[in-house]
Amino acid sequence: MKLSGRDATRYFASPDPDAAGLLIYGQDAMRVAERRIQVVAALVGPNGEAEMRLARLSGADVRRDPAMLNDATREQSFFPGPRVALVEDATDATAPAIAAALEDWRKGDAQIVVTAGSLAAKSALRKLFESGKATVAIGIYNDPPTRAEIEAMLAAAGLTNLATDAMSALDSLSRELEPGDFRQTLEKLALYKLGDGTPATGADVAAIAPQTIEAALDDMLHAVAESQVARIGPLMQRLDGQGTSAVGLTIAALRHFRALHAAAADPGGPAAGIARARPPIFGPRRDRMLRQARHWGPRRLDQAVQQLVDTDLQLRSAGQRAPQMALVERTLIRLAMMGQ
Repeated sequence: MKLSGRDATRYFASPDPDAAGLLIYGQDAMRVAERRIQVVAALVGPNGEAEMRLARLSGADVRRDPAMLNDATREQSFFPGPRVALVEDATDATAPAIAAALEDWRKGDAQIVVTAGSLAAKSALRKLFESGKATVAIGIYNDPPTRAEIEAMLAAAGLTNLATDAMSALDSLSRELEPGDFRQTLEKLALYKLGDGTPATGADVAAIAPQTIEAALDDMLHAVAESQVARIGPLMQRLDGQGTSAVGLTIAALRHFRALHAAAADPGGPAAGIARARPPIFGPRRDRMLRQARHWGPRRLDQAVQQLVDTDLQLRSAGQRAPQMALVERTLIRLAMMGQ
């Protein structure tokens, strides 16, 4: 049986204890590991490994010795409770051994949980789990978590009192961070609000959110668009220290100001223009860019885009001798002053 979307989310939270096996596969090893941890904990509980009710096997070992998996499904622990035989990093070459173990599987045996990397639609492993009546296959893709998944993670972290802007900020953050980093951010937010009866706000989320290169870039672009000239120098030093190139910074600024120009010049007004932006602009960033588009107006934004295009051409010119980051910093300061 193949599951996806909300059905898959519900299954990870509450897997069928009587199923013979589960396959979790996907290109992103961290996302697959997150789901594997969640489903194994749901099956055997937090003390499953300590009570020897979790047997870990590698796909390569199972391929070399298929009897290992059969033995693992039948081994009994000194402690009562459900058991799991976990096969990690499986490939299609492991499929015959897993198929034999599933064929011999009987109720009361350890449930077989298999993790794998990216698998094609014709993969032997996928066909094995998708076609079985007592087996489940779930693919993990690089999509951001859904609202329901975020709410489930918030509940697990003990965060139930959130303001509307906090939820919007978390939704935006979930699109920027890796799953493990996002989960840690929720745990930090829970500790940050521990003993505080007031709702978590967007400002609280911003206070504990990790500063990725993308976040530092966003800080710089907003500082320029909001004429915060004094912030540009320190932000340039941070971006330079993180390895951001002058061309990359210019391209990011061009993308930002072109989005503002498209919004400001939209016949339906800036709000309609922001709503039509692709990729979509979410949460507090959307509100901030809407204010910027209204403040600048189409004429000044057109001039700003032209200055950034000229700077980009200078950076790519073979005869350019001035330090590139200094050239970009001068352009950004000019733009910030233009916005005043």
